[in-house]
Amino acid sequence: MLKIRTCILKSTGLAVAFFAGASLADARAAMTESPTEVVRATINEVIRILEDKRLQAADQRAHRRRLLEDAIGRRFDYTEMAKRVLAAAWNTLNEAERAEFVGLFRSFLSDRYASKIEGYSGEQVAYLAERREGSFAEVRTKLISSKVEVPVDYRLMAKDGKWYAYDIVVDGVSLVRNYRSQFANIIRTSSYQELVRKLRERDIREERNPAG
Repeated sequence: MLKIRTCILKSTGLAVAFFAGASLADARAAMTESPTEVVRATINEVIRILEDKRLQAADQRAHRRRLLEDAIGRRFDYTEMAKRVLAAAWNTLNEAERAEFVGLFRSFLSDRYASKIEGYSGEQVAYLAERREGSFAEVRTKLISSKVEVPVDYRLMAKDGKWYAYDIVVDGVSLVRNYRSQFANIIRTSSYQELVRKLRERDIREERNPAG
């Protein structure tokens, strides 16, 4: 059981690495590209960086991490993700506070999953299905290792004629829902300022809540 859980946690990191209410006009523009093609292209680029032997030297670690963050950031809508994670609390923030939270949350995710991302060891990705509904889409995949197969679903939305990921569901656990529950509890029992402090200090424990 421990081996399976370890593999799932590692898969969560890889899934995050493979990434990160639009109008109907946005949805129509986005039809020029397939959500599956977007996911596949991002995954392929991340794997290319991870497998590049020139970037595996110790003195290239920081450079490789920047390349990974750039590849993920091009198709991961961190602002949309942050908005969904904070839920009602987002509406209480001014523009400067929102920008601060997005930056902190992005850095928090990058740091939390960095070791899992860089622990990639040849896992394969199977593309299972794609579902679209207006401006939204979901791409179902499966991360396959020698020990376990983990379902990974990517949720995307159309913006400015392109598809961007805003949530990842790994083995039934939604990244957005998971952090929404944890962050809401911190705000409810303490304050939003305490949540910001915890994000700065990376003082938030790993929890798993079901997708929704």
